[in-house]
Amino acid sequence: MNFGSFEFIFLFLPVVLIGFFLTAKFFGSKCAQIYLILFSLIFYAFQKYFYIALPVLIISTLINYFTARRIDLTQKIFWLATGIIFNILTLCYFKYFSPEIMPLGISFFTFTQTAYLINTFNNSAKNLGFINYFEFVTFFPYIISGPIADFREMSGQFNNLKIFVPDYENISFGLNLFVFGLFKKIVIADNLALTVEAVFSNADYLTMPEAWAGALAYTFQLYFDFSGYSNMAMGLASMFNLKIPLNFDSPYKSLSLIEFWRRWHITLSKWIRDYIYIPLGGSRAGEFKRVRNLLISMLITGIWHGTGLNFIFWGFLHGIFLIINHTWRKFNIILPKFISWLITFFSVLICWIFFRADNISDGFKILKCMFDINKFVIPETLGRYIKFIPAFSMAVRWYEFLFLFMLFIIVPFMLSPEKFLLRVKLNYKFLMLMLVLALISFYFFSQVSDFLYFKF
Repeated sequence: MNFGSFEFIFLFLPVVLIGFFLTAKFFGSKCAQIYLILFSLIFYAFQKYFYIALPVLIISTLINYFTARRIDLTQKIFWLATGIIFNILTLCYFKYFSPEIMPLGISFFTFTQTAYLINTFNNSAKNLGFINYFEFVTFFPYIISGPIADFREMSGQFNNLKIFVPDYENISFGLNLFVFGLFKKIVIADNLALTVEAVFSNADYLTMPEAWAGALAYTFQLYFDFSGYSNMAMGLASMFNLKIPLNFDSPYKSLSLIEFWRRWHITLSKWIRDYIYIPLGGSRAGEFKRVRNLLISMLITGIWHGTGLNFIFWGFLHGIFLIINHTWRKFNIILPKFISWLITFFSVLICWIFFRADNISDGFKILKCMFDINKFVIPETLGRYIKFIPAFSMAVRWYEFLFLFMLFIIVPFMLSPEKFLLRVKLNYKFLMLMLVLALISFYFFSQVSDFLYFKF
């Protein structure tokens, strides 16, 4: 069961949402929290390998909570080191030594809890009790694919009595945001997946246009898939009167790679900055160490995503590009905005090729093909009009090229759904628009796939 399924939308969500507020009304807030925790665990139990994943989640939550209490009481670094080592070993075992049974979301709830241990040691995270902590870790909207929540931002909301009373503005905002995210995932990302698979599974036999189509398709598939999940997660949390961190802020509008990482997967970028880059010295210890710290941070970002060398190479490339970006800024040379955007977008696109490719070798094959003029051909459907360019039957159809071109033009100008909903007037016409988006999404449910970040 995931967000893009009939059983979640029409059964699980109504039962949990209505039951949460009724439990709070008749039995009190603590019972409502326990109710939400139980259904979050039920939601998690419907994922793959639940017989391993659910015990791992519960045991990890228990050990981290009681380790944090030892840290709180003793302020000994021994307990902090013990907790961090336990988290790293658990994550490494499932992610790198037993990936076939890896619990979904383990990277997210491990990073979430590791940050909690560090913040407890630094006296910046208060102990608000076991129930609040358990809800914080297991809350079903973000347990599978984030965002990476921060206890310091979330804890103050759990004991606010206002969250236990239905707020119809929050429910309306959350429902609309959920529909936007659902449409992005089901209709756009999942259909782009067909083009991506056709290209990346045939790296040895591509034409130049196909290579470009595959790279662009994955660039947009990953964005609409992961940002779609984040929209749905934030929308679901809003229905429960909870505000979770923003994870995407129109990253393909970025005019530099530095800006891109402030807009893309914001909570992971913040985590890496706060718990890796700054503790290593950040940019305070001279140029050489700043470069070193950037490379280490981005390599860890790559390793976090997967075990393959292609993920490590992806992180390395981003590290190199960030170093170039920081160095360029020192010269104070300002390029036209369009040129800055173009350089940034295609730098990100090139990195995504290696992120998606089965291995580094395939990534270079696709990249080489993109710039091999000898492989420039056109679809047979256009061959009758353009006689002087070779025409072949290609895996990517002409209207898919057209759709990718439209996305390339439109996406950089799009408002994020969160900002759009704050500006739009909620009237009858808007309600009809959301209904149409929902119905179109339901139509494509037959081909629904898992979210891409489930594997990370």
